[in-house]
Amino acid sequence: MQPPIAATRPHSFTHHGITVEDPYHWLKDQSYPTVDDPDVLAYLKAEKAYFEAQMAPTAALKDRIYEELKGRVKQDDASVPVADGAFEYWWQFKPDDQYRTWMRRPKGGGPEQMVLSEPELAKGLNYFRLGAQAISPDGKLVAYATDSDGSERFTIRIRDIATGKDIETVTKVSVGAVAWSADSRALMWTEVNENWRRIKARLHLLGQTSEDRVVYEETEDKGFGVSVGHSQDGRWFIITTSDHATSEVRLLPTATPAADPILVKRRQAGVTYDVDVRGQSLFIRSNDTHVNFRVATASLATPGEWTTLIAESDRDYITGIAAFSSYLAVQGRRDGLDRIVLRRDDGRETEIPFSEAAYTASIGSNLEPDAPLLRLSYASMVTPATVYDYDVKTGQLITRKVQQVPSGYDASQYESQRLWINARDGVKVPVAIVYRKGFKPDGSGRLHLYAYGAYGIPTMPSFSANRLSLLDRGVAFAIAQIRGGDDLGYQWYLDGKLKKRTNTFNDFVDAARGLVQAGWAAPGQISASGGSAGGELMGAVVNQAPELFRAVVAHVPFVDVLNTMLDESLPLTPGEWPEWGNPITSRADFEYIRSYSPYDQVRPQAYPPLMVTAGLNDPRVTYWEPAKWVAKLRATKTDSNPLIFKTNMGAGHGGKSGRFAALEELAEEYAFILNQFGIAN
Repeated sequence: MQPPIAATRPHSFTHHGITVEDPYHWLKDQSYPTVDDPDVLAYLKAEKAYFEAQMAPTAALKDRIYEELKGRVKQDDASVPVADGAFEYWWQFKPDDQYRTWMRRPKGGGPEQMVLSEPELAKGLNYFRLGAQAISPDGKLVAYATDSDGSERFTIRIRDIATGKDIETVTKVSVGAVAWSADSRALMWTEVNENWRRIKARLHLLGQTSEDRVVYEETEDKGFGVSVGHSQDGRWFIITTSDHATSEVRLLPTATPAADPILVKRRQAGVTYDVDVRGQSLFIRSNDTHVNFRVATASLATPGEWTTLIAESDRDYITGIAAFSSYLAVQGRRDGLDRIVLRRDDGRETEIPFSEAAYTASIGSNLEPDAPLLRLSYASMVTPATVYDYDVKTGQLITRKVQQVPSGYDASQYESQRLWINARDGVKVPVAIVYRKGFKPDGSGRLHLYAYGAYGIPTMPSFSANRLSLLDRGVAFAIAQIRGGDDLGYQWYLDGKLKKRTNTFNDFVDAARGLVQAGWAAPGQISASGGSAGGELMGAVVNQAPELFRAVVAHVPFVDVLNTMLDESLPLTPGEWPEWGNPITSRADFEYIRSYSPYDQVRPQAYPPLMVTAGLNDPRVTYWEPAKWVAKLRATKTDSNPLIFKTNMGAGHGGKSGRFAALEELAEEYAFILNQFGIAN
């Protein structure tokens, strides 16, 4: 079967005196978000048919891997119950169910009661996602949000838990969390407009038929988005408006939601902060005095007057706080490794100990005002996900759950290392690598390299049972903690954004070369993968150093960066300018983005085998970005290596929904990679 060849149609645009030709512009349906252009749909369907034809020879391998992945999933899995008011709550899977059932029982034991059944809610749907959910303070109602097509426009409904019946629909245009008033009679939610921008926090009164009151509307900056939540003690709504660099917080008592919100501190460009409340005291985490953040306090009476509680540090990066009744929990990282510190009112601090050389740890679900047993999550590259309760009084770590791998997992058969590789500018980049014992770094092996590297989102060395399908076939797996994430602190993030964005791509390429030099892979025997901004990374590195890679998988890749950042009508563009730059107003930004944008930098050269995916309903990375990139690659590249492209016609940014459907897509990816390595079994 011959690959589809997209037509070229003349189209160009000019900014700052620079004209750019874009002959695949027509793949953007002009009636978007509706996609009904016959030519566009015909091309996407032709690419999908070609994808399926090219993958057909790997069907047996894919099926074998899928059964392996499925065999590592505990069919009747359940979470550790977490207390909230008079009940304790958990989720559980029934065998063969794609989705969770949410349950509760009285504290101390008693009859179990179903709160929500995702399998019932998903019945008859090709796509289903449960978003926010929140139990009312009186324990009688649950507010929950669902998405049935991947567009991330959620419908909020309120259900009577006792009867299992929905009593009203709040809205069909929500996104993000929901939060209840103290009397269980009102619900705060965030509205998303036609451009998928979170512009308003609204308050819904139960039984209300008129339009919900606007509590806060972002009118000052069209790049800002609004979110809502609760303080740890539940006494305050927290309303945040922010972009990727600046934030502003307002507080509203949950007991009197008709009151006017209290502004904590006016926004200041480049300063981000978040807030928790205990009694009359505010606890604020902010980067106003140092790039790695400090923790300050203030009173409700004078919320903008901050006094340092935990000073800033060059070494310690503070990533989050939770103000429990008897202590402040502070989450952060030191030298790129997670740490959790508990601070008492008298200034005493206790760091929770973890023994492995490389790991990830975080504060888990703690729903009540105090947590004498602090719920934690922990994992490493070889240690399965573990749920702990930390006894604050005794200092004991109590194991509540260890991820089970039903088909079997022997941690002693695997090893992990943390390496530091020199980037071209002399910066040392951490790389975590896991492999099956017996793998020799003698230059003969195969390696898979993964990274994300954007938005200050770290890529931590955690456990994945799925990875065993590569490790057990002799492929080592490495995570590159490149700049653009905040793995080594907030400056690590800043050093991979805006005018320093190419550091991210260079770090990945240099990590790959360093791993080859250290013997972890033979030249050209590295596979790589990334999604969204990590898909942009894949596009950039195959332009820069295609010879390094044996196979590359780019999921929903953000590859048409220049065009997207020039189109402020798109859902996310104005909010993205602080991350990437604004090429509309700045010629320098225009030229810099164009210099690395994967679509713009496709050139006549040999590219490695490529698998590319998209979601037709994706509001984050629109389907035409990967479609245009693939079309241009087909017309430009000089090799005969496979290039396959699949658009999920009924899904969004995350691909198919359901735990087993997602594993099918991963099995497809692994089969593609292994096939390129010449591994057939």
